[in-house]
Amino acid sequence: MQLKYGAQTTQRRDDPTMRAFRRDRFGQFIHWGLYALPAGVWRGETYDFAAEFLPKSANIPDADWQALAADFTVDRFDAAEWARTAKAMGARYVTVTAKHHDGFCLWPSEYSDTTVAATPHGRDLLGEIVAAYEAEGIAVHLYYSVLDWHHPDWRYRIESADDEASFARFLTFAQNQLRELATRYPTVRGFWFDGTWDESVKANGGWTLEVERMLKELIPGVLVNSRLRADENGARHRDSNGDLMGDFFSGYERRLPDPWDRSMAEHDWEACMTIPQNSWGHHASAAVAATRKQPAELIEQLAHAVSLSGNLLLNFGPMGDGALPAFEVEIAREIGDWMRANGEAIHGCGMAPGWDYPGWGYYTQNADTGATYAIVTRMPVSGVIKPQAPAGTSIRSVRALATGEEVEFARLDDQTISIPVPREARVPIVFALEAEREQAPAPSQEVNPDVA
Repeated sequence: MQLKYGAQTTQRRDDPTMRAFRRDRFGQFIHWGLYALPAGVWRGETYDFAAEFLPKSANIPDADWQALAADFTVDRFDAAEWARTAKAMGARYVTVTAKHHDGFCLWPSEYSDTTVAATPHGRDLLGEIVAAYEAEGIAVHLYYSVLDWHHPDWRYRIESADDEASFARFLTFAQNQLRELATRYPTVRGFWFDGTWDESVKANGGWTLEVERMLKELIPGVLVNSRLRADENGARHRDSNGDLMGDFFSGYERRLPDPWDRSMAEHDWEACMTIPQNSWGHHASAAVAATRKQPAELIEQLAHAVSLSGNLLLNFGPMGDGALPAFEVEIAREIGDWMRANGEAIHGCGMAPGWDYPGWGYYTQNADTGATYAIVTRMPVSGVIKPQAPAGTSIRSVRALATGEEVEFARLDDQTISIPVPREARVPIVFALEAEREQAPAPSQEVNPDVA
């Protein structure tokens, strides 16, 4: 069907900015704002739901919530230390919450009364983060929630002429803030939208297209995720024809596609993942702490995403004073240790064509070099993995990526080999596989006796 506000092209974007995003594969998400101060606790009661949703979970009046700005002193905030932690972990880009659902802005926006300007320090925290990460060579993306519990003109749905007028004013406000962000921080590489699921936004597909165009005019080449967009029928992410809106699909939140769904590699996509199960912002609850994922589990999720040509955006929730929690620093350190030895199988890699999902882990491949990697994340009971090359291809050599040592293997057939995995090996372990096309047999030189 003909759509005015749907996908403006069906061609996959392929320019230097998108290719850089594709090569990065691993990013750091940062959720930080006023919600880091109460950390899921309000007036002595703990709410185990996401810390950033505390204003709704605890029914906190907006005035009481905004008063937290007086305590947002961020005495231990060090943007440079955050950036060094991310770089050592192997993250190549960061997405940081410029404004979350509560409306509080990490920059001194001239369009809002709830910003860092209302804090005791008055510092442009977002500006410090952008500068620190870019100094480490890490690209910066800005998260922006369209949903805004603080703004008087926000509406969840449009039910009257008054609602329509109010929401029109709100959309002008949001567009002004986004223009301000793009103008104030013109070096950022992307915008990551959230809070666009309500009927009010879905009924304004034209606005979402206008915002995307505006940002790309202000910052040529900037990336915009699919969560911003809606078409005239209210379809999100993909329009009513099934075509992707925005530059990459961002519908996977705390979950990943099936590991055998190779159709995912047909477009660029990113999944965002929390360390605890259900909170993005820092949470003080022991129940939430009990759900934290282990470094090996997070590395497996990274390998899973890359095996389908996707990116993984791993979330961190700094504390109210600005310090990263100790458990997050330790997780980043352990992932970084693994990445220093095995990052070659992640950065610059994607799906390995023809290498079917093996069950014991994932295959990735560098499209530029053709190098193929077997990332073992689940040790078979037998202690043996059996990589199977694509039809017409034979595996010639295997080496342990972390050490560079050659690994002995047994050949089971033309395509399949058997590799014993040392029992003492800590998974995920990575093997680099060298494969080559089998040569076709030479044509027979036998003389045909029926030919004179």
